[in-house]
Amino acid sequence: MASDPVELTQKLLTEILDEGATQAIGVRLWDGTRWPDDRPRRTTLVLNHPGALRQMLLPGDELSLAEAYLYNDFDIEGEIEAIFPVADRLRERVKETKWKLRLAKDLLRLPDQKAPRATHRGRARLRGRRHSIERDRQAIAYHYDVSNDFYALWLDRRMVYSCAYFTSPDDDLDTAQAQKLDYICRKLRLRPGQRLLDIGCGWGGLVIHAAQHYGVEALGITLSHNQVEWANRQIAEAGLADRCRVELLDYREVDEEEGFDRLVSVGMFEHVGEEMLEVYFRRAWHLLKPTGLFLNHAIARRATDPWPKGSTFSNTYVFPDGELISISTTLHVAEMVGFEVRDVESLREHYAKTLRHWVRRLEAHHDEALEYVDEPTYRVWRLFMSGSAHGFTVGRHNVYQALLLKPGPNGESALPLTRADLYAPGGWPKPDGDGGGGAHRGDPRPVGEEG
Repeated sequence: MASDPVELTQKLLTEILDEGATQAIGVRLWDGTRWPDDRPRRTTLVLNHPGALRQMLLPGDELSLAEAYLYNDFDIEGEIEAIFPVADRLRERVKETKWKLRLAKDLLRLPDQKAPRATHRGRARLRGRRHSIERDRQAIAYHYDVSNDFYALWLDRRMVYSCAYFTSPDDDLDTAQAQKLDYICRKLRLRPGQRLLDIGCGWGGLVIHAAQHYGVEALGITLSHNQVEWANRQIAEAGLADRCRVELLDYREVDEEEGFDRLVSVGMFEHVGEEMLEVYFRRAWHLLKPTGLFLNHAIARRATDPWPKGSTFSNTYVFPDGELISISTTLHVAEMVGFEVRDVESLREHYAKTLRHWVRRLEAHHDEALEYVDEPTYRVWRLFMSGSAHGFTVGRHNVYQALLLKPGPNGESALPLTRADLYAPGGWPKPDGDGGGGAHRGDPRPVGEEG
């Protein structure tokens, strides 16, 4: 019977990692021992002390495994995304009771040792009623007010923190994000003089693009103080303060009698919560003028997947109170409020590519990142973004752009007969900000309407 921690760890690794896993993943123990051999691999799992596997696996939950990585019981060198298919297989394997009990028996024989759980940021600890405005402010601050400088290290130059749009596998991140912003503007058929509200506008990339290239009057709202400060500085530097601004507001606090011609929400919907869907869509309906369009861009889970109960890595360290809602549920509530669904598009593969760009850029700036955040916080983003890339790749997650119409009094839509204008010649905007044609590009006017 193995009693030496090195021998016991190797025995456990044989149980956990099958031959397929070890084609991509090797392990290095705290004493320098390599398993299963010395051959270089894409990914190396580094066990930093004799009790590492015990801390990772004995509690048997996702959060404990994640914290073992965050606090350096183990590290992952190389391609971190290769770990997640192994985690998926392990999740299935632990459903086998006999195997699970046998594994636990051996894990208990390892030292009860763990790295210190010290970090400036810590677990999210929200107060108040779930999805109240005040609690939502806390949730947003926890994720987005970490440091603008930290985000600037790995986002594109516009600080767009949502799925990019790739027209070629070779597009760089700046190009793909510029294309995404323009694609949204085309879907909304923006025209000069229209009023646009961006719900959850982030650092203001979309409102700036829409004002610059489509001549609209744009208002962005966010609950992040850091984002408001950054966005309004960028707006001023672009000379757009007369027709573009960002304010610190919740969507439930917007009350402008004039209303808006177009609404957009990109990557904010995940913070709304299923119990608040009707409130969200009714507010959008109230703010939107007849024949107005609302583009809702959101990550979704599969309708067949139950929402996890209890504490998870995501709701503890990433997006507290965040919820992924199936597209069928989202569209049902939107229709019940009165919206007409005009277009739904999945950009799942685009988000996997976007996340991989972010992870590579984050890893390349590791040392600089530690000037703004501590190591556990850096690892939160590395882990959640690489895990999300895997989730989109295998279809566990999706991201949809749903184009919703508030019909006119007699059912008017004022929309073209086809989607051809979305892909009209004229080119996408260049990453340096040259729109290559401005508001006329793609001619988003209804059929038969002339200038």
